[in-house]
Amino acid sequence: MGAASGRGALVAALLGAALGSVRAEPSLHTLSEVLFCQPDTPSLGLSVAFDSEQLFSFDVPNMQWLSQLPDGPAWPTGTEQPQELQHDTMLCRKLHDELTWLATGPRPMPEAKGIPVADVFLQQPLQLGYPNTLVCMVGNIFPPAITISWQRDGIPVTDGITHLTYIPMEDLGFMRFSYLAVTPHSGEIYSCIVTRERDNISVVAYWVPQDPIPSDVLAMAVCGAVTALGILLALLGLGTVLSSFVSAPPGRVVINGVGRCPHGPR
Repeated sequence: MGAASGRGALVAALLGAALGSVRAEPSLHTLSEVLFCQPDTPSLGLSVAFDSEQLFSFDVPNMQWLSQLPDGPAWPTGTEQPQELQHDTMLCRKLHDELTWLATGPRPMPEAKGIPVADVFLQQPLQLGYPNTLVCMVGNIFPPAITISWQRDGIPVTDGITHLTYIPMEDLGFMRFSYLAVTPHSGEIYSCIVTRERDNISVVAYWVPQDPIPSDVLAMAVCGAVTALGILLALLGLGTVLSSFVSAPPGRVVINGVGRCPHGPR
């Protein structure tokens, strides 16, 4: 949902910028604007996404649009200003109140819930002792009301954390990313903890830095293995030839599996 004013210009601008950079055959894309309201925190959220890539989110407390792409463009001036969103916000909350009344009435309706799924990985290739960024990707979120925290060796970490807003998905669920600035060392254990406070459910994903094998050591190991394999094959071939000579009848030499006499056929 979204205010009607200026929406056509927004859709045209975003689709033109996205599709104009595609030189291959055109494919199907989805430009979505999702507004949600709920009794949990955050109580209100608004996001604009192109396919599964979040372009903008609306910062409700500060009443402003924020770009969610690195070095991304600012929100188009004059398009869906904060005051224009009041109608949609009131409608969302009215629908929420009416649906809540129906759900908690004489015949309560079951509430849809999803168990979050978390995965932790490095943003850049691992180099022990060098700065990097851990990414915690959380999917299957519904409703969009979770908290994400980090720990290192079981101790909470509060510095160097960046949380992104909820990203709407095509299955009506949400996805969220959290970033942690790290300088990984061998033996450390990092954990991303996803908590849904309403149900007191927590999901934990772990990441342990694995000491990578230096490229020169790996090359020497591969070269040594290939050399050993070559020697082994050569020994097997020599053993086969010797076995052929030993097993041949007296006065005959086996050549390519055919018995021949040294001085002509008998």
